[in-house]
Amino acid sequence: MTLRYGTNPHQQARVIDGSGDHLRVLRGSASMINYLDALNAWQLVADARRAAGRAAAASFKHVSPAGAALDGPLDDTMRESWGLGTARLGSLAAAYVRARDADPRSSYGDMVAVSEPVDDELAEMLATVVSDGIIAPGYAPGTVAKLARKKKGRFLVLEIDPAYRPPSTEIRTVFGVAIEQDRDDRPITADLLDAVDGSALTAASTTDALLGIITARFTQSNTVVFVRDGMTVGVGAGQQSRVDCTQLAGAKARTWWTRRHHSIRSLALPADLPRQQRLNWQIALAADTLTATQHDELAHLLLRSGVAIEDLEPATRSHRLSGLTMVSDGYLPFRDNVDVAAEHGVAVIVEPAGALHGDTIVRACREHDIALVRTNRRMFHH
Repeated sequence: MTLRYGTNPHQQARVIDGSGDHLRVLRGSASMINYLDALNAWQLVADARRAAGRAAAASFKHVSPAGAALDGPLDDTMRESWGLGTARLGSLAAAYVRARDADPRSSYGDMVAVSEPVDDELAEMLATVVSDGIIAPGYAPGTVAKLARKKKGRFLVLEIDPAYRPPSTEIRTVFGVAIEQDRDDRPITADLLDAVDGSALTAASTTDALLGIITARFTQSNTVVFVRDGMTVGVGAGQQSRVDCTQLAGAKARTWWTRRHHSIRSLALPADLPRQQRLNWQIALAADTLTATQHDELAHLLLRSGVAIEDLEPATRSHRLSGLTMVSDGYLPFRDNVDVAAEHGVAVIVEPAGALHGDTIVRACREHDIALVRTNRRMFHH
């Protein structure tokens, strides 16, 4: 099957094997990255569904999740950001809102994956956001037609057979060299979680730990994932230094939390500003990353609502985020990772173990009153 293009538009691409009945293209046309995002995202939500017993959703961009979440409650910021009002959402739509809200700037133009068949509620919600496609184990009557209207008919709709199990080995060819390895298909269960130091995990922190491990399993390494209440709030992916992953995940989690401050939520932007632009301004302000040009542009936008940018109340960081679970796909080599985690409100660290100076990690966790959990299983993904 010929794809729209490969990694880049100037590269042709085709599916040469594995395009059997377990994966069907119902609408749209796929690029190679669409396929990579969809297939990795499906594995993530399927694993999360098995581990937690709840509906799961993921928002994928460039072969890593921008966010992943289980069904759960929606806070006021989520409801305001996605125009949900006070209506109660079903489990599937709620899981996706929680996944997309983790990093809505990165989720722009995402590949969506959900663990359950798409219902009318989710289809209607997806009609209001910018996405490239979706992969799901089924679709309620009429939902494919609704989704097919997105992107002038180019929105990709994939259906996966949830009973399909791939071969036990996988092959990658790079520069004329073909490499075969065993597929990483070991189950992710609570049995992996060995509490080395600190209090035993609660049921909620166990679920967060499992979701973090599963998310890391399908995120480009090195990676660190911050999880809270059954949803990722910070994913630091694809960094060469592990502490850079920790800092990136922590910065994203802090931005997610600061978006909940009333000064960000009540930002007096023009009513006619599109949702994504509104979110981008809120994120830039929450992350404190405005450039000089952006500062001037935001000042102009606020003046349209009669507000001077100098009069904005600072989005205080004193209401510190807490109760986070941090998962690392590889062992923590130095205590700087623990120190950074503590600054961002991490209460539980989950890592594979194996560092030469692993005892310093134990001591650092004890100093910061962080529970340390080791899995003895690395989760690299490339």
